[in-house]
Amino acid sequence: MEEGKKKRSSLNASFVTGAIALVFLIIGYQVALFVHKAAVTRIAANRDRPDTVYVYASPEEIPPLPPVGRNDRERPVGRNDKGRVERHNAPHSTAVKEVRAKLPRQVESFRFNPNTVSVEDLQRMGFSEKQAQSIENYRLKGGRFRRPADFAKSYVVADSVYARLEPYIDIPRLDINQADSVALLDLPGIGPFFAGKIVQYRTQLGGYTSPEQLMEIHHFDEEKYAALQDLITCSEPEGYALWTLPETDLAKHPHISRSEAHGIVLFRAHHAPAECTVEALRQAGVLSPEHAAALSLCRIVPAK
Repeated sequence: MEEGKKKRSSLNASFVTGAIALVFLIIGYQVALFVHKAAVTRIAANRDRPDTVYVYASPEEIPPLPPVGRNDRERPVGRNDKGRVERHNAPHSTAVKEVRAKLPRQVESFRFNPNTVSVEDLQRMGFSEKQAQSIENYRLKGGRFRRPADFAKSYVVADSVYARLEPYIDIPRLDINQADSVALLDLPGIGPFFAGKIVQYRTQLGGYTSPEQLMEIHHFDEEKYAALQDLITCSEPEGYALWTLPETDLAKHPHISRSEAHGIVLFRAHHAPAECTVEALRQAGVLSPEHAAALSLCRIVPAK
């Protein structure tokens, strides 16, 4: 009888030990599931939020944002008083990328530049990994989207996808007051010759005040201008130092002849700064009406 009690006691102890082990095993399994779910949720959250941002362009160049839609709760791209803020992903490990690839994606629409948008963000917009990589390969080979319509021509961009994304395409215009001759080569119809002429003429003018001034360049006709006018802009130039430059430099301006340059030097030497204006030069006969009209379109640094 004593032996039976010992057996039952041993069985009870084994059962209790097994039950405790099973409870700990279940708790451990649940904790592991929780940790895994939390990790996946964190990865998904990081995927749907900007990793880093950077600011570029100037505020006046930024077009207005489209209306906020139901699926546009958090704009990856915005604007502030310093310029445009664009979403830009940080690098991630292979393990994180594998987890992200398995997560269900909600198709999103947000402002983007097709020339710089990441492969990951292209997938967020509804492109498959293969389609997104195809766009990336096109860019790596030197391809460039100058206009939104160029993005539509890509064989991986379906008409329905382009119709949804068109309002969000944001391709910054080229600033002809800041671009160097290499950047100007991206414009249609602009080769090394005209790229150099644009930079040279900009220096002579003291900066462009209007893109239309490109047509003042010899052989730069309306047809050539029409092919690129929607791709360019011009920021406020530094200005032309009409009232301080020496006579030899004044004579290099496209709208100032040698005799006019000499007259300007004499005029400013005998007039107070407040009297030194382009209109005053015209009235005094120093500048011809044609040159005065053209010079008035330039930004002149005020006399001091």
